[in-house]
Amino acid sequence: MFLEDHKSGLRRGWIEVICGSMFSGKTEELIRRLKRAQFAKQKVEIFKPSVDTRYDEVKVVSHEGKEIHSTPVPASSNILLLAADTAVVGIDEAQFFDDELPNVCRQLADRGVRVIVAGLDMDYLGNPFGPMPQLLASAEYVTKVHAICVDCGQLAYVSHRTAVDKNLLFLGETDSYKPLCRQCFNTAKK
Repeated sequence: MFLEDHKSGLRRGWIEVICGSMFSGKTEELIRRLKRAQFAKQKVEIFKPSVDTRYDEVKVVSHEGKEIHSTPVPASSNILLLAADTAVVGIDEAQFFDDELPNVCRQLADRGVRVIVAGLDMDYLGNPFGPMPQLLASAEYVTKVHAICVDCGQLAYVSHRTAVDKNLLFLGETDSYKPLCRQCFNTAKK
């Protein structure tokens, strides 16, 4: 079942991006939208980067334990090959994909697929992360979700890394990251 325009009968696709810091509920929101599509009997395919094995090798799992089956892929181009005849494509941890991901998402949307992408909009230094800026610019719908700053209780702005590691790709949880507001992040950087 595809998303068709009742007047023209054409399939209509679009891109939705869910972004924010760690612990803000991005993956939970992605899972919620995908499960609604499954409930509506739409054909859904879910992908995650194969490097993300924190909770499960195959499933997309939120910090709160909500989960949905997915297909781990090493590169975004694999998504095009595996998403044939799909009405809805979900992509988690988009920031870990290569720079071709925005093009892959546009191709899917142009084919009439609803594409729902979740990822960190900024890295631990507060800079735009991976392909997320291009995805945010080309999406029809953007949802920014917020965690709560663990230092002061305001809305969190960024995922501050507490572990000593300078690599951009560093998978971790509450032992390695904490959500901070702008002021607390600026203080922590000093």
